[in-house]
Formats: sequence, C-alpha cells, structure tokens
Amino acid sequence: MAEAQPQGTGKAAGGRSAQLAHTGLRHGWTTGACATAASTAAYTALLSGEFPDPVRITLPKGQTPSFALAVEELDRDGGSAMAGVVKDAGDDPDVTHGALIRARVRRLAPGSGVVFKAGPGVGTVTRPGLPLEVGEPAVNPVPRQMMREHLAEVAGRYGSGPGATADVEVEISVDHGEEIARSTWNPRLGILGGLSILGTTGIVVPYSCSAWIDSIRRGVDVARAAGRTHVAGCTGSTSEKVAVALHHLPEDALLDMGDFAGAVLKYIRRHPVERLTICGGFAKLSKLAAGHLDLHSARSQVDKGFLAELARRGGADEALAGAVAEANTGLAALQLCAAAGVPLGDLVAATAREESLAVLRGAPVAVDVICIDRAGMVVGRAEPRGPGGAQ
Repeated sequence: MAEAQPQGTGKAAGGRSAQLAHTGLRHGWTTGACATAASTAAYTALLSGEFPDPVRITLPKGQTPSFALAVEELDRDGGSAMAGVVKDAGDDPDVTHGALIRARVRRLAPGSGVVFKAGPGVGTVTRPGLPLEVGEPAVNPVPRQMMREHLAEVAGRYGSGPGATADVEVEISVDHGEEIARSTWNPRLGILGGLSILGTTGIVVPYSCSAWIDSIRRGVDVARAAGRTHVAGCTGSTSEKVAVALHHLPEDALLDMGDFAGAVLKYIRRHPVERLTICGGFAKLSKLAAGHLDLHSARSQVDKGFLAELARRGGADEALAGAVAEANTGLAALQLCAAAGVPLGDLVAATAREESLAVLRGAPVAVDVICIDRAGMVVGRAEPRGPGGAQ
C-alpha cells in the first residue's frame, strides 16, 4: 500500500485538483504505478543487495508516493530479483483492487536496454488496434516509460554512475490476473492471458457517480463565479493538456468530466457559459457521437457499425466500411480510415458536437469538439457551433 495520497496544487479554487478534493473520496494507484514501484525495488536489490521498503517513485505529474513491499526475493548469483506490491485502488470500485503485482528483473547483456515480458496473469496483445504491437506484453506505453526512467535512475545510482543504462528484462505478473481479466474487456479486445498494466498519471481517480457528478457541478459553478466564458470538459489528464495547449484555458476553466459527458451538458444547459470545448479520446467521443451520455466501458461500448456508417458518409467504399465494422477497436477503425483518406476523426467530432447541442436544447452555448489518440495527438476536430458567444 502507498503511504500518502496525491495532493492538489492549492493554486486555484477550481479545476481538476479542486474536483478531486471535493469528492471526499480516497485516491488509489494504477497497475502501472505499482509495477513501477515493484520493478524499481527489485532492480535496486539486484544492484545493491537491499530492497528499499517502502520504495518511493515519481509519477508523471510529480507526485512521489511510497509503496510497501508485499513480497521480495533476491538471487544475485542468478542475476535476478523480484518484488511485489498490492494494488490499492482507493475508493474506486476497481476489479484489480487488492491484486498482487510482481516485477522480476533479470540482468541482460550490455546494450540490451529494458525488455518487457508478460508473466503469469499479464496479457499478451493478439490483435491489432491497440497502442502496442501484436505479440507484445500488455504493458501500456506510459507505464513502460515510467519503468525505464526509474530503472535508469537506479542504474545511475548503483551502477556505473550518471548516464548508466539499465540492461534488464522486466517480467510483470499479477497473481490471479487471468481470472480477474475475465471481468474486463481484455478477452474481447484480443488481450489474452491476463490483465493490462495501465495508467497515464499513476493515480486512480475514484469515480463514485454521485460524488463525481457533484464535483462537475461545483467545477462549473467555480468557473462561472470567476467570470469564465469558456470551459472545457475533458475525459482525462491527456485531453486536459491538449485543451490547455489549444485554448490557453486557466485551471478553473477545466472540468474533469471523466465518463460523465451527460452531467456536464445537462448542468451547463441550466447554468450556461458562452463556449464549451469537449476534448477526449476518439473511442470515448465516438460513444457520445452515437448518443451515449455515460462513456464508461461498463455502460456503453464503441459501436463499430455506427463508425462504419460515418465512414460511408465520409466517402468510404463498402470494402472499407465493412473493415471498419469488423475492426477490433475504435483506434483500429480510425487507422483504417486514415490510411484511405477518410476523415473519421472529424466526422466523429462533428457528430458528437451535434449530439451535445441536442442535449443543450438551445441553451446559449457554442460547442466545439476535439478527438485525440492515446498519445495526445489531435485526430479529429469540429469547430464551435451553437447559439453561444464564440462561433
């Protein structure tokens, strides 16, 4: 378990950090953060002979939680060490809460770099359309980068000094992970054998529906009280960064809507601002375009048939439309259309904007929509439309 919870910046009365504080719910830690802590501890022991316990890591946004080790095993003669951390999801109803996440680190030949391996309970990618190549362990890009950075730091501290590289195999496993994964979308996405190691911030935000929707409303209230005429509803931290970069919005104009697009739209309908930007992942916003107001994977899914129809409107022939309808993921559908010059991202953004305006029911709000991919690249945009002040 980690010893401390992330704190808000204290710099503003609104925005993402204020929403998190307002819920009163306890935050947790992603599988990626736990794997980073476990691999850092294991590699430290391999080089120094001692496991740091607790082990402190630095998350992408600067928080520095410490994690207690649940298991540890050192075989310096065999060139390997293993450490494990129990995931604490806080107050989020996460199926991986309480799971034991292990990292076994083995020495490799100089120049090998960091090689990731799926151990028991971690899945392997078997179908295209995910942010990892087929055959790769289901350890997502941000957790991989976190582990590389921490292992390089350990190599510099206990190895040959600054600039040292970590040449190791990192095998991530999750006790009972294959069984837990049956309660996730992994098997349907072609991630077989277990769970994915996920997380872009390292922090699990506790999505109690009532508490989070209430925090969205308070966020709108704070923005209006501060005189903000333009707010952005974002599905997560990556989309929030994109909205800030494109529109230069202050912190108290940012609404972390998570999966609750409907809550943002309905409250702004009653408490309007001149302009609302909706920014989020392509797959999530394709659900909004299809008329879903709750974007959580347990309550709505990407409709590839709907995407195929949008692709037809964008000029796709029947062969391409059929391929989109059979695509493994929304991302795979987007890639197919991009290769054929069909602007599926823009079509999703425009349709999501029209769905949003329908929910707003003529409220004096102009809406624009930005779709991004997992790396934060803009893959679709719809310019402001509606009766608000910005057109």
